[in-house]
Amino acid sequence: MISTSNELFIMLRRCLLTFKPFRIFVLGIGFFSLCFLMTSLGGQFSAKRPGDSPFTVRAEVIGGPESRGVLRKISDMLEVIMKRMDALSKLGNTTDTHRLDELSSALDRIQPVGLVERIQAIAQNMSDMAVRVEQILQRSMHSAFLFSPVRDGSLGQCDTPKDPRYPDCASKMDWMRARWTSDPCYAFYGVDGSDCSFLVYLSEVEWFCPPLAWRNQTATPTLKPLPKKQAVFQSDVGTLLEQVGTGKESLSFMKRRIRRLAAQWASAARRLDDKLRHRWREQKRILVHVGFLTEESGDVFSPKVLKGGPLGEMVQWADILTALHVLGHDLKVSVSLKELSLGVPPGRGSCPLTGPLPFDLIYTDYHGLQQMKQHMGLSLRKHKCHIRVIDTFGTEPAYNHEEYATLHGYRTNWGYWNLHGQQYMTMFPHTPDNSFMGFVAEELNETERLNIQRNKVNNMAVVYGKEASRWKGKEKFLSILHRYMDIHGTVYFETQRPPEVPAFVKNHGLLPQHELQQLLRKAKLFIGFGFPYEGPAPLEAIANGCVFLQPKFSPPHSSLNHEFFRGKPTSRKVSSQHPYAEQYIGRPHVVTIDFNNSEDFDSTIREIMRSNVEPFLPYEYTCEGMLERVNAYIQNQVGLTPFPPVNSSWLGSPPTPFILQQHNSSILTWASNASAYTSWPPLSALRLLASLEGQSCVKACQSAGLICEPALYRFINIKEAFSALDFQCEGLESEMNHLFPAFSAEHAECGLQQDPLLFSCAGSSSKYQRLCPCRDYLSGQVALCRDCL
Repeated sequence: MISTSNELFIMLRRCLLTFKPFRIFVLGIGFFSLCFLMTSLGGQFSAKRPGDSPFTVRAEVIGGPESRGVLRKISDMLEVIMKRMDALSKLGNTTDTHRLDELSSALDRIQPVGLVERIQAIAQNMSDMAVRVEQILQRSMHSAFLFSPVRDGSLGQCDTPKDPRYPDCASKMDWMRARWTSDPCYAFYGVDGSDCSFLVYLSEVEWFCPPLAWRNQTATPTLKPLPKKQAVFQSDVGTLLEQVGTGKESLSFMKRRIRRLAAQWASAARRLDDKLRHRWREQKRILVHVGFLTEESGDVFSPKVLKGGPLGEMVQWADILTALHVLGHDLKVSVSLKELSLGVPPGRGSCPLTGPLPFDLIYTDYHGLQQMKQHMGLSLRKHKCHIRVIDTFGTEPAYNHEEYATLHGYRTNWGYWNLHGQQYMTMFPHTPDNSFMGFVAEELNETERLNIQRNKVNNMAVVYGKEASRWKGKEKFLSILHRYMDIHGTVYFETQRPPEVPAFVKNHGLLPQHELQQLLRKAKLFIGFGFPYEGPAPLEAIANGCVFLQPKFSPPHSSLNHEFFRGKPTSRKVSSQHPYAEQYIGRPHVVTIDFNNSEDFDSTIREIMRSNVEPFLPYEYTCEGMLERVNAYIQNQVGLTPFPPVNSSWLGSPPTPFILQQHNSSILTWASNASAYTSWPPLSALRLLASLEGQSCVKACQSAGLICEPALYRFINIKEAFSALDFQCEGLESEMNHLFPAFSAEHAECGLQQDPLLFSCAGSSSKYQRLCPCRDYLSGQVALCRDCL
């Protein structure tokens, strides 16, 4: 070792005596740069952990801490050498033995034991590293060649194509050139900044550019659809309760409701299976994402916010979950956002999904829809048809169509999603443009019904109002009610009685569900204050033998005159607190009057006390009724495609598909000898009529004892429908108008609907007589026609 060191020093002295100062300086810089490069490479290209990609190599120096220490020592040594070399460079061609002796002494002092061996070991590690880096680069280049979207392209083939079928291709190419780095998802799909990669992406991942002739279009394997499975009714709710999860009082409330009604659901499932004659039903993969219960929304279930809305939503969601489970579908329940990222490329949601959606249907709410948009980006557009939105107040097509709503003043914070109207599912059947989902009320057995009738207290009333502020200003008619009845309330309070509640009211505070049921089974009257609108409580009270007394609104409440409806995606005019109870149930179970008329209010209370009213529950709000309705939607609500094309005439045989309904000269039906088309509801249910000027199709169908059915609009959007109704069209046009198809008597013009998303039963104008597709309905099941099962 000593002899080797002496030889090194002798060689260094000769170099220093031979080289000119400039050469000495260059040699020092080169040596320092080499060591700096070794240090840098030691940190950048190190041992790769299993599972890391070639471009995520960890910052670990080969040889471990010992090698890093040696490199630091070499760096320190080089710094001292450079200072000495700077001094030596001033010697020129002269010799200065004294200075050289100083340099030799300095080198001797800084040389660690085994320096040469360690330098040799590091050099060997560097050699090994160089080999590994070369291998990594070769593999990366090979991988890029195999998977690069542009390997088949050549100069000229990546020019932006000019195809009239793809008018947005050029502008999208410009956008990609400027913004392709704005979201990592573009690189995930192979975009690398070249025009070829932009074209491949815009033609194969998105839909803005035409397919490229030089691309192998069969490279992507075609995924076979999963085999269909049979859905089998199931009565055990144990697995459902596990999926609902824990951690929130709102979830506990839903689980308690599922357990309490489990026996009724099981019994209803057996009856429906017999009714359907054990028909084969396809099992669907269903995600239920309860958006308003996600971590981002907090826990909505607390006494301070339990005002009917959140409670009503939780009741409905619990029943939807149970119905889907009992019907035997493959169910996934989500109250978090993690399920929404399945299959979504990394980034901020700018790119669409290319793979299949892992669910056939997704049930969510407006909160969940917004969350899905944030997580799925453009993928949401491709998979919208799978979505079903649980919508409390309903969404009409004029508000749902984003472009139309923006142009014509229907834009709100809730609509504009461009879904088919039937994809919105409501708590009550208040707008036929949407699908009626509903919920259930507890059914009574015969023994319970008899006990209720025996134990009813004729002079006992329960007030529908859990929030103290709702009692303000109600003293007048409460005083009249108190003359005849004992009044009970369920108003929330923490420490002291709310001052808004009169002293003569017995307030029980918020009651658990089973205690509230016992209270309603004793009471004769359940009275509403006008809010909340369309909650579940009135139906539960009626099912327990109460008369529901509610205020009549004059003028009706709407987005034009009431703050609650302002901004809601509906033009509906609400004539009472609970329009469903008023319209579909009515007297003697439901009484709707003007509470400001004291005489009428007084006489109504005395009339109710004399009446003998039995418990009543509409079939559509029983477990069997809900199972029947939800099963029909899942098995039949598919397609949602427009037919026939706009501006077309009837091409089938006979010349017109409409004939007069027997014994009725104003209603038309679909001719039995006309061409048959797959439709749900079936064409046998179609009844075509014309509204009066200024009348909506909702009202026009109701006046004929029918229901407006927007799914059948596509069959009457032809000019033969006008001639069948004896409208003489001097002009025929098509446009985006939520009132079309319609006839303008003033101009003798007929208008066809241009956009199927705007087919709407709602809406009216004094300028038009609307063409209305109506249908019949089952007794007690307004959502289904007689041939719908």
